[in-house]
Amino acid sequence: MTKKNFKKKKEIRLPSKDLQQTILKLFKSDPKKRLNPKQVAKKLQIDNNRDSVQSAMEQLVSSKQLIALGDYKFKISPTAIPAPEKKTVEGVVDITRTGSGFIVCEGMEEDIFVPSKSMGSALNGDRVKIAYWRGRGRRKMEGEVLEVIERATEYFVGTIRISSRYAFVVPDPFKMPVDIFVRLEQINGARDGEKVVVKVVEWQSDKNRNPVGIVTDVLGAAGSSDIEMKSILINNGFQLSFPQSVLDESESLNGEIMEEEVAKRRDFRGVLTFTIDPVDAKDFDDALSFRKLENGNLEVGVHIADVTHFLTPGSALDQEGYKRSTSVYLVDRVLPMLPEKLSNELCSLRPNEDKYTFSAVFEFDENDRVVSRWFGKTLIHSDRRFAYEEAQAIMEKGEGDFFQELGILNRIAKKLRKQRFESGSIDFDADEVRFRLDEHGVPIEVFIKERVDAHMLIEDFMLLANREVATYIHEKGNGEEIPFVYRIHDEPDPAKVAELAAFAKEMGFEMRINSPKDIANSFNRLAEQSKLDPGLRLLEPLAIRTMAKAAYSSDNIGHYGLAFPYYTHFTSPIRRYSDVLVHRVLFENLGEQITRVNKAHLEERCKHISMQERKAMGAERESIKYKQVEFMTKHIGEIFEGRISGIIDRGMFVELIETKCEGLIGFETLGEPFEIEDNRLRVRGLRSKRIIKMGDLIKVLIVDADMGRRQIEMELVE
Repeated sequence: MTKKNFKKKKEIRLPSKDLQQTILKLFKSDPKKRLNPKQVAKKLQIDNNRDSVQSAMEQLVSSKQLIALGDYKFKISPTAIPAPEKKTVEGVVDITRTGSGFIVCEGMEEDIFVPSKSMGSALNGDRVKIAYWRGRGRRKMEGEVLEVIERATEYFVGTIRISSRYAFVVPDPFKMPVDIFVRLEQINGARDGEKVVVKVVEWQSDKNRNPVGIVTDVLGAAGSSDIEMKSILINNGFQLSFPQSVLDESESLNGEIMEEEVAKRRDFRGVLTFTIDPVDAKDFDDALSFRKLENGNLEVGVHIADVTHFLTPGSALDQEGYKRSTSVYLVDRVLPMLPEKLSNELCSLRPNEDKYTFSAVFEFDENDRVVSRWFGKTLIHSDRRFAYEEAQAIMEKGEGDFFQELGILNRIAKKLRKQRFESGSIDFDADEVRFRLDEHGVPIEVFIKERVDAHMLIEDFMLLANREVATYIHEKGNGEEIPFVYRIHDEPDPAKVAELAAFAKEMGFEMRINSPKDIANSFNRLAEQSKLDPGLRLLEPLAIRTMAKAAYSSDNIGHYGLAFPYYTHFTSPIRRYSDVLVHRVLFENLGEQITRVNKAHLEERCKHISMQERKAMGAERESIKYKQVEFMTKHIGEIFEGRISGIIDRGMFVELIETKCEGLIGFETLGEPFEIEDNRLRVRGLRSKRIIKMGDLIKVLIVDADMGRRQIEMELVE
């Protein structure tokens, strides 16, 4: 019988002074912790008995480094926490409903949290200089605004209140935290209680003094959907009308096809060409052409409206296009980047009209592989305008206008999609909320947009053109950079992904996160699994939030979400100024010539365009939220099914299954106090011990729908 050797575990007993320092270090590592002596000994893995640990902690209380609590626990004294090291950086404000904000800083992996008391006069979208530091005992960065460098907007919408000596404009919620002072001679004929547009002409550095403004437009009595939509646009920094100089310039333009211009272009007017767009679209900025070549291969042309033919650099039109940078799409309207004369007439690829285009033309072999590509100015004549629904019906039935061509294009698109996913592209097929409105713009139905092959067919050919244009410019430089506008998307933050993975595991979904490709595969598996388990769909928006924000930059880092090393935006110059810049750089680098623009100037423009894009997305989200709340005003007192979609200090958010509208159940309505777990995945009733967790399917009563606060209040139905 063999005698086993057991190695005795070495005891760790710390002398009093060392024990105090070690305990203090433990509390400093997480100042929120509340621990008793037994918990401290266990965490430190020491063999000192409980009495010696208790004595050391009492000594620290005597020296005012710990505070004794009433439940035999201790916490660190605020005076014992060292002040964090501060640094400064510039970034853009993303404000929250509470008035606090996150500062989005280029090149930093995480946004910096600034509490409302430290925001100064900074508002949503402003470029600011901040001091920041690592929060005490937290992983998150915190900061304070030192200076507003650039205002996102000078115009705000609010309700005017007029007294005998002066007036104030009370801005709409969340956009401006203080009232704007207006002199009586500058109220522009407004009457008390009307909605107005006010321009701030004097900002005050003193937080206790109101900014000074002048009323530029009187919108009328508050409450109509039209005024609320206009308010959303203006409050996000978008002007409703174009300056007269811009309109005059657009009206002077002529869309006549000139022979000398035709001679400079490749003529596709004899090639089958069509557009596929939403049923209510007016600005058709892309078309597809299709023909079989003599060698048996297929040629597919991606034809894009040639906006740069009409937009002279530096002109009033060009400057206004850059200033806006994007069209803004709200629930019931579009605010175009360019006047309608261009966006809906001269540049729009309408059927049965000759149009100037800038094209990416691809040749596919018998295996549907790209064997050649060509870029250049062209002339097209669209033979047919399809709505997505029409094109889809033709492909499903296998009969109708151009059914064979549509079928072949769909086959190629599916192969392009398959290759993209095999390379690591992420399939974020998030639900898109849509509304059916009555003649007054009031929602009568909320539904989820169905994504069908016709949508993805167009999407995949646009992705192909965007990728190949960026690849062409990169290769053209031959090792020496040609400054260009890339659409970039960084890899996700590992810490955020780890949090998501822990969350997903709690909900029964296992993620692999060892590498960026593993993460992408996990996201795609999540998308597939969500189709079988609707509860998992709540993870998809959380997964999107772990991702870096896509942006425009002259420094290419690739596009992680699409798994493309080179990517740009070439296909929508009517509604995106980034694409206008891409067209100009591409045109100057066709053939043998190489032209390099000033990279620093280009990067400045990329930052502005990215900021405008974020503001437009914010406006779109606001309009959706407004219409959802407006829709629910007609359903107060009714009961709906929903899932717990978020947990905050004052309650639980619930997303309704049927309409995707989200509301809040306040904890005060639940009849007992609830404790929130640190990971905010579940809450526990302190008396009943009942557990409610993220993803739970529950029934709720709609109690109120507050249009002013854009908030739906709910109560739990047992």
